[in-house]
Amino acid sequence: MEIRISQTPNPNALKFVLSERRFPAPLSFPNATAAAADELAAQLFAVGGIYNVFMVQDFITINKYPDTPWESLAGQLERIIVAYFGNQP
Repeated sequence: MEIRISQTPNPNALKFVLSERRFPAPLSFPNATAAAADELAAQLFAVGGIYNVFMVQDFITINKYPDTPWESLAGQLERIIVAYFGNQP
């Protein structure tokens, strides 16, 4: 699975574009509690510093808190996504 990270108009959001479609319907997780039942979303929230995960078709948009720098998050989040889909058929 290849992932391309794209900027969004919101400086506190990044779009992780997947090389293939993985989400047939939109999934939105506004907090860690809402994400608890979804393995990937729960892993992303476990990194800390984020407050929203949105998944649809071939991308995941992740929102972070303004005081958390992307430099400390983007690589970790990308590794989690790659590892998760590396274990999926």
